[in-house]
Amino acid sequence: MADITVHLGDRSYTIRILPGLLATLDQEMRKMKIGRKVIVVSDEHVAPLYAKTVLDALTAADFIVELYVVTAGEGAKSLATAMEIYSAAIRFGLDRKSAFVALGGGVVGDLTGFVAATYLRGVPFIQIPTSLLAQVDSSVGGKVAVNHPEGKNLIGAFHQPRAVFIDSQVLQTLSEREFSAGLAEVVKYGLLAEDDFMLWLEKNQDEIKKRQPDILAELIGRSCAAKAKVVEADETENDLRMVLNLGHTIGHSVEAWGGFKRYNHGEAVAIGLCGALILSCRLGLAKRELYQRTEKLLSSFGLPTQVEGCQSKELLGFIAHDKKVLDGAVRWILLEKPGCIKIRDDVALGLVEKTLAEIIK
Repeated sequence: MADITVHLGDRSYTIRILPGLLATLDQEMRKMKIGRKVIVVSDEHVAPLYAKTVLDALTAADFIVELYVVTAGEGAKSLATAMEIYSAAIRFGLDRKSAFVALGGGVVGDLTGFVAATYLRGVPFIQIPTSLLAQVDSSVGGKVAVNHPEGKNLIGAFHQPRAVFIDSQVLQTLSEREFSAGLAEVVKYGLLAEDDFMLWLEKNQDEIKKRQPDILAELIGRSCAAKAKVVEADETENDLRMVLNLGHTIGHSVEAWGGFKRYNHGEAVAIGLCGALILSCRLGLAKRELYQRTEKLLSSFGLPTQVEGCQSKELLGFIAHDKKVLDGAVRWILLEKPGCIKIRDDVALGLVEKTLAEIIK
């Protein structure tokens, strides 16, 4: 078992990583200081696998529980779906001490967290991430949101969970595509950390792809610890936390261009990481070797490194609406070497266009 504490004063919480944790969830929930009524939000893919286990555990811990199942995929991360959950919560009689439980991947976590942040001006929520991407990234840090047709995560809030419960065994039922998607965020942490994590990923890539339990536990723990450190230093993304968006400026534009269907988040981030490193090389910040290493590792994990069928001007349109745009200037998260980030808002449009041309197949 690994416990990682995110230190945020009275909003501090624990990330608990334990194989088989769902089987002992009732013990964990008894420790939570929340009201008796709980709504579990899941999706149509995850609910058939794990909802009964979670509902039984909550009932055993003396909670009154209701399950709300949304459609799977980014399409559910909308104001319309949030409105449906608000209505269910009102009918169920959730009050300010009641809690939402997010059981699923990043979409369910972001959506549920957004609803919890805005229902009755904010109620508790608990994360039980079931995808690798959610376990290593989106379940930690309190960034919650829904999408807008003009871009991803444009409507959101900062609302920290009361706890994050990670059962690494659930990754065994994850599809190859979804497992690979999570590895894109892991590679991002390899680039953000000192070079030893990147080297560790390269050394252990075969064991990672085989989903060896001890390797996955270390991978999740190192990723969560890296994110927790940044969140503690800059909870609301005023400065330092922007580094966590490495690869996401282009990545979010790829997602939006594809209607949030053609490429999932991890696949888009993989493409975005390549774009960020190519741009870093063009600016003379990074050596081409770093891009080549990263591209090779992402490809080994079954991730795309180029986007097919679009034009640079289409991606540029979405980049203009990125959350990191300030006073009309895009703030680019760039890299010199692993662990050495540079944030630039003076990148010439011509360099961006050349970079996008290189990641378009």
